[in-house]
Amino acid sequence: MAVTKIHGIKTTVNKAIEYICNPDKTDQNLYISSFACSPETAVLDFKYTLDHTHDCRDPHNTNKAFHLIQAFSPGEVSYEEAHQIGKELADRLLEGKYSYVLTTHTDKGHVHNHLIFCSADNITFSHYHDCKKNYWKIRNLSDTLCQEHNLSTIMPDGKKGMKYNEWAANKSESSKKAQLRKDINQTIRIVSTYSEFLAFMEAKGYEIKNAEFGESSRKYITFRSPDMSRPVRGSAKSLGKNFTKERIKERIENKRQKAIFPSVHNKLIDTNAPNIAGNIGLQKWANKENLKIVSAEYNKMFTHNLHNFSELEDRIALLHMQQKEVNTSVVSLESQIRHLREMLKYAEQYQKNKIYDDHYKSSKDPDRYFRKYESQIILFAGAEHILQENGINLKHLNSNKLQEQIADLISRKESLNTQYVSFKQEIKELELIHQNLSKYLKQDAPEIQRSSHNQLPSL
Repeated sequence: MAVTKIHGIKTTVNKAIEYICNPDKTDQNLYISSFACSPETAVLDFKYTLDHTHDCRDPHNTNKAFHLIQAFSPGEVSYEEAHQIGKELADRLLEGKYSYVLTTHTDKGHVHNHLIFCSADNITFSHYHDCKKNYWKIRNLSDTLCQEHNLSTIMPDGKKGMKYNEWAANKSESSKKAQLRKDINQTIRIVSTYSEFLAFMEAKGYEIKNAEFGESSRKYITFRSPDMSRPVRGSAKSLGKNFTKERIKERIENKRQKAIFPSVHNKLIDTNAPNIAGNIGLQKWANKENLKIVSAEYNKMFTHNLHNFSELEDRIALLHMQQKEVNTSVVSLESQIRHLREMLKYAEQYQKNKIYDDHYKSSKDPDRYFRKYESQIILFAGAEHILQENGINLKHLNSNKLQEQIADLISRKESLNTQYVSFKQEIKELELIHQNLSKYLKQDAPEIQRSSHNQLPSL
């Protein structure tokens, strides 16, 4: 859906029409339409109609025209389609009674229409009433048209709505951060200590600051390569949670532990293999080795407080169920976090640009003020529209509270992720035990029944 704004024009109809018909903004007058007037003579046409109104001297009817703006989500509608939607909106709203000039501006990232129509109609010469009821009519008509054209809600911060230099700068910054992450990951793989990591990164050309730990140390490590305009923080927000100095050190130490205590899983020897099946000596040897492996697997099972094969299978099934429940909860939390982050973005956009909208509403010449602060006013309207659609009370809008809610959800998600990893590791270990025991019981010891698996075979 598009965002709509409307305000009255009391004196400067000619300047307003001149502004919206600017060739530089309308692709050299390609996207200009009118009804019951022409853009060149619209001021005179409007004056003629206003002079014939029955209440032309009524001090309450001081508006000579109305200026309606309809702004679309960046990048999702073509200029032609936006102009067509604007014409449909004007025709449905004004019902062929009011003279109007419609233009589509193509000079900004957000495509938008400008509709200026006479404040009095050409049939009964009655004034248009700019009230809440009629505003909601405009908004509903606009929403209906956008739905008919399969358009969505405006997104003021969309990348396609940025100026090129802003977009290029962001793209370049993202590319440099991606390279930094790649270099950090590669370095972690080849070093044994945190100090080695720092030395290798410096050898790659990075200037590193705040890498030390301690009470007097700064919270974030920073990296800066020769082609970076400014240092990049090793923070969860900037690079990701795996690239803080604490996490980098932890990843290196975890790698060392795995190297010192490798996780080696013995596999049962296949006693039915051709080279063993026909050799009694090899079969005895294989059976003895398999008993050693199975005995070790039983011991592992007992460390999990499991006493037989049935309990082992039940435990694996329970862990799978718990892992699935945790994963479902994590997915739900991630969805809530994404939604709140989006609302936080629009809350900040709303608060940042509210002052422009307030001045716009109280301006003696709103059309002139709008021309000067067009982007800020449209962005404010877009944020207001989305926040209201999501049921957020704008009178009690609190960005800090939203941030606290997000932080709480992230903490809960991290706790669940820890549980998920724990379940995953235990499942992996128990399934390996299950695999070895099942294979042994099937091929080497069919006489052992699952109901008495706590009785170990003797070596």
